[in-house]
Amino acid sequence: MPFAKDFLWGAASAAAQIEGAWDADGKCPSIWDVAGRRVKNGDDCHTACNHYRRWREDIELMRRMGLRSYRFSVSMCRVMPEKGRINPAGLAFYAGLAKALRAAGIEPICTLYHWDLPVWAQNEGGWGNAAIRDWFLQYAGAVVDALSGDVRWWITFNEPQSFIMLGYVTGAHAPFERRPLSFRQHHLRNMLMAHGAAVRLIRARAKTPPRIGIAMAATTWIPDSEAPEDVRRAAWRSFGHIAGEIANGMYMDPIALGRPSPLLRRALDAEDLKIISEPMDFVGVNVYQPLNGFIDRLGYGAQPRRRTCMGWVVDGRCLYWTIRHFWERYHLPVMVTENGMAAHDALSPDGRCHDPERAAFLDEFIGHMKRAADEGIPLLGYQHWSVMDNFEWCEGYGPRYGLAYVDYRTQRRIIKDSGLHYADIIRANGENLPEAR
Repeated sequence: MPFAKDFLWGAASAAAQIEGAWDADGKCPSIWDVAGRRVKNGDDCHTACNHYRRWREDIELMRRMGLRSYRFSVSMCRVMPEKGRINPAGLAFYAGLAKALRAAGIEPICTLYHWDLPVWAQNEGGWGNAAIRDWFLQYAGAVVDALSGDVRWWITFNEPQSFIMLGYVTGAHAPFERRPLSFRQHHLRNMLMAHGAAVRLIRARAKTPPRIGIAMAATTWIPDSEAPEDVRRAAWRSFGHIAGEIANGMYMDPIALGRPSPLLRRALDAEDLKIISEPMDFVGVNVYQPLNGFIDRLGYGAQPRRRTCMGWVVDGRCLYWTIRHFWERYHLPVMVTENGMAAHDALSPDGRCHDPERAAFLDEFIGHMKRAADEGIPLLGYQHWSVMDNFEWCEGYGPRYGLAYVDYRTQRRIIKDSGLHYADIIRANGENLPEAR
């Protein structure tokens, strides 16, 4: 079975990772702008890829790679730099971006929150303050009003597992609150309530009929074999086992099933769940490695495996099994909202970036995604992470994920061999698209 004709072949980014211009045109600092020594090599995201000023060039880069869609995020810091105040200049930037993408034949996919909380909001308690739901809805309403004439695809949050658990429990990410003995149930409840209310708001106010979802850090377990009992055991490990619940069920069960996972039974009541489970159109899965591989990294049952430069296990089967596990449990169409690999890419003497490992990664993972499509699972799109090299959070600028190489000194962009290969994949699976150059 071929991919659908309207399948969204694209690539993704996040505002804090590419935009730079961290204090331009009324933008306030985010919790990542003030990360300081927490980032390797003293790197910061103040300039990043300077996409804020080079976005027209970047749209042309996407067009040359044949992208049919582009997943970007809006920075709350640009749009609401103070509590209760909307910044017209911030909205204008994203409205112009969305309009230009559509004019270039690239479907804009807008993520409302990709980790860059304003410092002013964190100073008032961040996701631990119930008032953040109202702040977020005011912000979301302004974005929907400004962009929904050109944007049809909406994602409320990116990886709540990451910005809640890593930000407020382990302290590995901004705002670096380390409280390992707490699951931060109040933070989770605030995020889940903000999500449900935002879905309702988008549905009511969008100028174009919207398609709404959420992007989850959706790693699941690869079964030991495809025998039915092993498949059932893998599904249970992916959602019911403590690791799977923390990774998946604790977030998606309230959203898609309208019921709390065991860890949240005391935190959510029936009225909460009515709001949280506002119907969505799809679920986004961000897939990098299997849950088996994550457990290996913690030292349990460690096995020799292929790994990226960040130590993440490379096994394309995880994309198929994540799509299948999510479809069978939640019965929502699936979009692959992130999938990619980190490497220490460099330019060759010929001025090109030869990255055969990433091209092979694309073939392997897209092949396993194709298996899911062949089995009739409704797949909406594939957004490769990332469209270009960028600021990789606390890892700084060392790991490179991009389909395009960025020379951070000159800001020159160079399409990597993998970007040209991806363009070939898109052409082979779609209509007659322009040749990448």
